[in-house]
Amino acid sequence: MATDTYTIQIRQRGVVTLPNALREAYGLGEDDVLTLVDLGGTFVLSPRVPVVSKLARSIEKKREQSGVSVEELLDDLYQNRHGKE
Repeated sequence: MATDTYTIQIRQRGVVTLPNALREAYGLGEDDVLTLVDLGGTFVLSPRVPVVSKLARSIEKKREQSGVSVEELLDDLYQNRHGKE
């Protein structure tokens, strides 16, 4: 794996812009959260993907692909919890 180096600049109020190539390569966008680790003056940034949001997107995509409505899922859930009539 090659190591790429980018030069970035700290703007007003500490704002840093990640290069577009990195944002596109890793699917990063506005409001995404990153973790910054200070290794004694060497900074490491890594994306922090909330697990719940990622799972919700995956479930929604599969639901849409299957053609099942939210109402059908909720009805099936209710029937499974309360016994089918």
